[in-house]
Amino acid sequence: MKIIWLGHGSFRIEIEDQVLLVDPWLTGNPMMTEDQHEAATKGATQIHVTHGHFDHITDVVALSKKTGAPVSGIYELAQYLHAQGAVEGDAFNIGGTISLGDKVTVSMVPASHSSAADVGDMRRYMGSETGFILRGEGHTIYVSGDTGIMADMDWIGDFYKPDIGILSAGGHYTMGMKEAAYAAKRYFNFKTVIPCHYRTFPLLEQSAKVLAEGLPEVDVVEPQVLQAIEI
Repeated sequence: MKIIWLGHGSFRIEIEDQVLLVDPWLTGNPMMTEDQHEAATKGATQIHVTHGHFDHITDVVALSKKTGAPVSGIYELAQYLHAQGAVEGDAFNIGGTISLGDKVTVSMVPASHSSAADVGDMRRYMGSETGFILRGEGHTIYVSGDTGIMADMDWIGDFYKPDIGILSAGGHYTMGMKEAAYAAKRYFNFKTVIPCHYRTFPLLEQSAKVLAEGLPEVDVVEPQVLQAIEI
């Protein structure tokens, strides 16, 4: 398995026979240069979106058209993106599970954030904000999406038992590093934690040192853009 950070909250996850892009934001992403876009998206088989903010969906329709990768997410957001021309994937909802090929499953779980997109000159609700549980290659990954600490993490950790956490941890808009460490320690039994939604802008936290210090028995990996974390 390869988990590859594309900057901010965007990831490329190569698992089993799937290449999954999660919230792929390229255009305007300060963490990526234009000449890196092809490597980030080449061979994508699926695109999943956690919520409707611009830094998560700006490139989704264009990437879906280019790669042929179907787009999946919560019902309202997926339906909107499909109507804009994205290849139709699964418009599912919290509690639902879908299969990617024969060996990978994705379950949708709650997050605590907000979700809207600009449609013309109006800002429209795009369904609830979400996270994902991704299972394959003997691992279970919790992709938190943009979120604060929430009580739902209790049952998510207990029911799915993820060993890998991809956690928003930049602060201001989501959990910060201290909060992410608290949530990981209280609700989960991760072997590996990868922070995201940080370093993108000066407003966000720039280091995962506090997260690592708060989780001394966990492998906290500070991702680097396009450098594969192999598990």
